[in-house]
Amino acid sequence: MTATHSADIAALKAEIAAQLGFDPKNPPATITDKQAAEALGVKATTLGVWRSTGRYRLPYLKVGRLVKYRVSDLAEFLARRTANHTGEVRA
Repeated sequence: MTATHSADIAALKAEIAAQLGFDPKNPPATITDKQAAEALGVKATTLGVWRSTGRYRLPYLKVGRLVKYRVSDLAEFLARRTANHTGEVRA
């Protein structure tokens, strides 16, 4: 992992924490599936579909019946899904 990649992940973690109302300098280690869905801009049921089908490589934790997500895993997921452009660059 490069220093730039680490900085991007740290910035994304802070952004997620701030979006959810936590202190960006001290984000929680884990959040609920509803909070993760809010951070990603999807419904909690969508995350459930992703978990059951394996559509995306987004790690989660099971604590009894509860589903938790690590903020660091969400940040890495967003970093992997970030695109710079979608087409041909024209001058």
